[in-house]
Amino acid sequence: MAGSVSRLVQGGVTSAQGFVASGVHCGVKPQKKDLALVFSRVPASAAGVFTQNKVKAAPVLLDMERIRSGRGQAVVLNSGNANACTAEQGMRDAREMAQLAAHGLGIAEELVYVCSTGVIGRPLPMEALRRGVPEAVRQLGPDGGSAAEAIMTTDTVAKTAAVQVAIGGQVITIGGMTKGAAMIHPQMATTLTVLTTDAAVAPPALHAALRRAADLSYNRITVDGDQSTNDTILLLANGEAGAPEIAEAGEALDAFQAALTACATDLARMIPRDAEGGTKLIEVTVRGAQTDEDAYRAARAVALSPLVKTAIYGKSPNWGRIFVAVGASGAEVQPERMSVRIGPVLVAERGGPAGEAETLEELVRYMAGDTVTVVVDLGLGKAETTMWTSDLTEQYVKENAHYIT
Repeated sequence: MAGSVSRLVQGGVTSAQGFVASGVHCGVKPQKKDLALVFSRVPASAAGVFTQNKVKAAPVLLDMERIRSGRGQAVVLNSGNANACTAEQGMRDAREMAQLAAHGLGIAEELVYVCSTGVIGRPLPMEALRRGVPEAVRQLGPDGGSAAEAIMTTDTVAKTAAVQVAIGGQVITIGGMTKGAAMIHPQMATTLTVLTTDAAVAPPALHAALRRAADLSYNRITVDGDQSTNDTILLLANGEAGAPEIAEAGEALDAFQAALTACATDLARMIPRDAEGGTKLIEVTVRGAQTDEDAYRAARAVALSPLVKTAIYGKSPNWGRIFVAVGASGAEVQPERMSVRIGPVLVAERGGPAGEAETLEELVRYMAGDTVTVVVDLGLGKAETTMWTSDLTEQYVKENAHYIT
């Protein structure tokens, strides 16, 4: 039997067997933790997905080169500085970060991956990292919380999750940590994400599973439509649970895929929940589309619309803005067949208003909560998708107007 997925309430990047982590302050940022290390006691299969922005940070370029081997054992991550748009010096610094970690851990440099997040266009303060990486090695332990804290930038909370599933008679665990609060857009968001599992998965199967999970999670969130230079999701699978290796399609891979997608989705939803200046998580579902692509286009248009996001912030059930976004999305649309529901209230049907005046008060009360659902039915087919976004507030503008001043 494939087994069922169950959430580990306290789960994180060290929940899987054989993984340890640490988070320290070394001076990249003035005070808060700014350097994290995740380490597998044994070499692991590795997979990664990266930003599609053509301007890629040095750590992304290094990791894309190394991920071709399908092997890995450690990830070293810093916050406070993106090491992006730093020319040849940036590549030298990224490689030195890996060398420092490899030396401290006693492993091959090629098994170390590097991630950075923070301000773009400034060289890494390497003296701080030369002090910090050995300290991160010394502090490795079973608690992944400090590592999740160390990768935060404008995040207000650390983001961790884990799931378990039975495969081959053994319980395997998938855990992870993520960060991100703005510069979030499909085809990867401003995130550094490390996922770990004690399942044994061959690299080709691991890569395919991660790509599928990312498409259904990190490629379904948006905050502001901007796409980072540093987006990275890395997955290490060390086989320490003792279950048979997963190498091809079948029940075992299906169970692993479901658990991985559940973990990635849980983590990804935390990002718009914690969006810069945000007060609400908005879940946008488009159903009744002719094709999956149409459903995605329509949902993305609604989730990205500043007019929709500001209306929801203001508790204004201005469903006309939703119609406008869908109509401009490029999806096949017949307005007379569309309906829109905000939370429990049907606000539009057959291309026009629905409901009575008394439902307005109910809707305003609903929209005062911290989660708002929007369901658009195009009435044309069976395709459906869901995206997650945040509301757009004055605080978002204030935070980003003074990000480096």
